[in-house]
Amino acid sequence: MTGTGDTTLLEQNAALIEEKKQLLEQVESLKAELSELKRLIYGSKRERFIPSDTNSKQLTLPLDENVSAETPAKVKQTISYQRATQGEKLPQGSSRQPLPAHLPRKEVVLEPEVDTTHMRKIGEEITEELDMTPAKVFVRRYIRPRYVSKEEEFYIANLPARPIDKGIPGPGLLAHILVDKFCHHLPFYRQQKRFNQLGIKIAPSTLGNWLKPACQLLDPLYEALRFEVLNNNYLQVDESPIKVLDDTKKGKTHRGYYWQALLWVYYSPEQQVVLFDYQKGRSREGPVNMLQGYEGYIQTDGYKVYDQLLEEEGMNIILVGCIRVPARHLCAATLKKL
Repeated sequence: MTGTGDTTLLEQNAALIEEKKQLLEQVESLKAELSELKRLIYGSKRERFIPSDTNSKQLTLPLDENVSAETPAKVKQTISYQRATQGEKLPQGSSRQPLPAHLPRKEVVLEPEVDTTHMRKIGEEITEELDMTPAKVFVRRYIRPRYVSKEEEFYIANLPARPIDKGIPGPGLLAHILVDKFCHHLPFYRQQKRFNQLGIKIAPSTLGNWLKPACQLLDPLYEALRFEVLNNNYLQVDESPIKVLDDTKKGKTHRGYYWQALLWVYYSPEQQVVLFDYQKGRSREGPVNMLQGYEGYIQTDGYKVYDQLLEEEGMNIILVGCIRVPARHLCAATLKKL
């Protein structure tokens, strides 16, 4: 039988245990606050936050309050996704894009390895793969029958116009060589290796001999481009030095220049055309010959040759600003012109 004194001791013991529990919780809370304070003061710069003054309106976190230990109710979520089956196109925005529709299709029908004579077709699955046939080089043979009339007169068809007179390259081959050289930046010795892989031996010197007459065929296109560029009243002109092989000095190069005219079309901003004119020097003859009869505004740097263009007859040119200098800095000759 338990006495009154024992009951009092049990109650005191229970009270002390509860007080100890509260003190331990308070110590853990203070430790957490101290750790957070040390991190804000001594941590890396991106983690520090030391306010200049205390804002009484700043809300405080209830770190000293007991947080309910109730487990939040679990919320069920239904996650669904779409997966393309074999032969189907993936939806727009996926990593794999559909193959271009303009490419020709070569169909290969794969039948099951069973007898399908008495079966009914219910559909089909289509799978596409991208393939390539290596470049093909062929020989075009012009066969011209020769005829003789009763009057002993001979007749034979004339050869069609060819890119290079008495040359063997056709227009397709020359176009391929020019595109590889100027668009894909493949020198002739690399193109020679590609032709060797196709079983054709063409020396780099031969390719070089074909280059000049092939470029001469493009003269009408060059003149049309020049007319389009010079037919506008605003040009940007600049000269860029390049190194050019000199056939008169073996192993040497001379310094050449491209007079580059960049056209910004006011009435059609989407048309941006560049015209290149090669000159062996940086003298005034290059731009004088190119801009003969031009009327309009030319934007350049401070090179003195451009100021001399104002003195040329047949030109009505106004220099406006510089490419490397703000447009408000006009040349002295320009101010006189204005």
